[in-house]
Amino acid sequence: MAPVTTDKPVRIDKWLWAARFFKTRALTKAAIENGKVYYDGVKPKPSRNLETGAKLLIKQGFDQKTVIVSSLSDQRRGAKEAALLYCETEQSIQQRERQAADRKQINAELPISDGRPTKKQRRQIHQFKKTSSEDT
Repeated sequence: MAPVTTDKPVRIDKWLWAARFFKTRALTKAAIENGKVYYDGVKPKPSRNLETGAKLLIKQGFDQKTVIVSSLSDQRRGAKEAALLYCETEQSIQQRERQAADRKQINAELPISDGRPTKKQRRQIHQFKKTSSEDT
């Protein structure tokens, strides 16, 4: 199952959409314009033509991926076919996994809330605030 590749030039916004990094072309364009995507270390325009072998830095949420373009396509296909359009660098994979483990450790240390207070707990909170404000 090979991706549908093309010989003609492909815009970077179309390729990022086809490679399934972003859900819509509008989100792709906004990410490029807001500096979330770098083409060989330079902030590109959405209309920039992409070449095979180009190095892209893509920031998505907490993650930052460095990928090498292996083939060009302007058609959005399934995720398995889209993954064949690029190759993520080993350093990028290790960095993402390390950061994910750090975030997981931080979240494990945070106290877990029992949710909203019950009616009884709210009465107790209001009573406590009322008595503490009278003391001052």
